[in-house]
Amino acid sequence: MPLAEPVFDYEARLAACARGERSALRDLYVQEGPRLLGVAKRLVRDTALAEDIVHEAFIKIWNGATGFDPARGSARGWMFSVTRHLALNLLRDQSRETSLGAEHETAADVDAFEAQAHSARINRCLEQLDPQRRRCILHAYVDGYSHAQIATRLDTPLGTVKAWIKRSLNALRECMG
Repeated sequence: MPLAEPVFDYEARLAACARGERSALRDLYVQEGPRLLGVAKRLVRDTALAEDIVHEAFIKIWNGATGFDPARGSARGWMFSVTRHLALNLLRDQSRETSLGAEHETAADVDAFEAQAHSARINRCLEQLDPQRRRCILHAYVDGYSHAQIATRLDTPLGTVKAWIKRSLNALRECMG
C-alpha cells in the first residue's frame, strides 16, 4: 500500500512567512508557483508578463502574510486571489492605456477585456451557489482535489459531493449562458 502524501500546510507556511522565515516562502513557491503561473498566463496570455505577476504575487504574499486571516478563507485560495487580482489589475491598467479613440483594437486588448469580463462573470455565478457547493467546485477546480478528497475534507458522503459538483457545474453553465 503506497504511503499517503503528506498534506501541505499553507497556513503554517504563511505564519512562518509572517515571522520572516524565508524557507517558508520558498516552500510556498515550490508548491504553488507553477499553478499560479498557469493562472496568470491564462489571464494575461503572455508568459513574460505572467512570470512578472507571479514574482510580484510572492512579494505581496511575503509582505502580506501577517495580515492573512484564516477565518476569511483558505491560505491557498488567498494566494490565488493575490495572483488573480494582480493579473486583472494589469489587464485593467493596460486597457486604460489603450486610446479610446483608436480605430482598431489589437487582438490582445480584446482578449484581455474578454478574459476580465469572463472572470467577473464566473465570480458572480460562483457567488450564486450555495456556500457548501461553491467549496466543492473550488476544491475540485482550483485546489485540484478528487471527489473522494473533497468528501473527506467536508465530511460529506462521496455520492453527495459528486451530485453537488454535477449540479453546480450545470448551474454555472446556465449562469454563464
